[in-house]
Amino acid sequence: MDFGKIIERVKAILTTPRTEWPVAAAEPASVGGLYAGYIVIVAALPAIASFIKGSLIGYGGFGITIRTPFTLGIVAMVLGYVLSLVMTYVVALIVNALAPTFGGQKDQTQALKTIAYAWTAYWIASIGTIVPWLGWLIGIAGGIYSIYLLYLGLPHTMKCPPDKAAGYTAVSVVITIVLGWIIGLVVAGVVGTAALTGASMSGMNITGSNGDSSNVSIDSNSALGKLAAMGQQAEQAGKQMDAAQKSGDSAAQQAAMGKILGAVAGGGTTGTVEALSPDQVKAFLPDSLDGLKRTSISAQRSGAMGMQLSDASAVYSDGNGHNITLEVTDSGGAKGWMSMATAMAPEEEKETDHGYEKTYTDSGRLTHEAWDTQSKSGEYSLIIAQRFSVKANGNADSIDQLKQAVGSVDLGKLESMKDSGVKSN
Repeated sequence: MDFGKIIERVKAILTTPRTEWPVAAAEPASVGGLYAGYIVIVAALPAIASFIKGSLIGYGGFGITIRTPFTLGIVAMVLGYVLSLVMTYVVALIVNALAPTFGGQKDQTQALKTIAYAWTAYWIASIGTIVPWLGWLIGIAGGIYSIYLLYLGLPHTMKCPPDKAAGYTAVSVVITIVLGWIIGLVVAGVVGTAALTGASMSGMNITGSNGDSSNVSIDSNSALGKLAAMGQQAEQAGKQMDAAQKSGDSAAQQAAMGKILGAVAGGGTTGTVEALSPDQVKAFLPDSLDGLKRTSISAQRSGAMGMQLSDASAVYSDGNGHNITLEVTDSGGAKGWMSMATAMAPEEEKETDHGYEKTYTDSGRLTHEAWDTQSKSGEYSLIIAQRFSVKANGNADSIDQLKQAVGSVDLGKLESMKDSGVKSN
């Protein structure tokens, strides 16, 4: 995969769409190639940004912050991403079916190309959800621009008369809104309950202005570098999908799509990732915490879209108002998502009259801490080896007590298990 071409296509379709659409429409393509070479990469960005905002940073204001529990956040991220890939294909089917109605020519690959490139603006702008206060405005702007891109692209890809492009666009947008609403309900039901910036895409260095993708260098530890690693593995699965489509084997098509998703979720691994067993995760939780007795403990391993997750939680108390919950989570099969989330997460700090909250990177570990001096409660969490999460929260003497609780977990041993359970197909 030439990852530089993806970057060039994103730049061109966003900045010079009138000249880029004819070029894109004339390019040879296939459904598998579009998915593996573009869609699975760019469509991953809003899902990861939503996880960062919901589970790592949180929503709120006026001194109140609400976060989606870590494991549920991963489930919502994976489910939302998979459904968005499905929605992309379904909308392309509808756009293709509508083509004759608006004087166009039916072509499923061109229809998928239309949706993929038109939605680029929305996918990129959705990263803005991690921006405090203004994130939703950035997302809306991206959505509006995607409608404009669709309007410009339909005459080139679906060969509809320019004077019918507005109606074609309007019908397509209405159908997309309805499908998006349904998907939102599905994701919300599962979890029980929304601009491409320098920070989010750090590591991208584009030199030259002639569209030469060889001048694009990518830091392997950056968000883009991690996406590139995922894309390399997804590319081969995309070729398998194309072969399966030509043969008409639906089972082979599903297997190929599963490999594409596995490559993205697993961070570019060629196989599956099995999360640690519940007993292994539970073993990291100590019997006591500096005078606080463990009163309960639980552990489980579950699957999210075929990707294993494990977590263990214990409650510690002294019977005098000090209660701390300590959690250890293995993102397992979704470790690729975690790697991307840590690379994209911004550093921020805010203070109130009675506390503070901040997110930062310390020794390569994404760290979040919050403390309220009035309620004497807070939270301290670390992302270990871009796979494991260790978090302590509750009522304590100070934030230092919560830090000590996290420190009671053998973080070094946990980090050494970063490749545990990685299997090759």
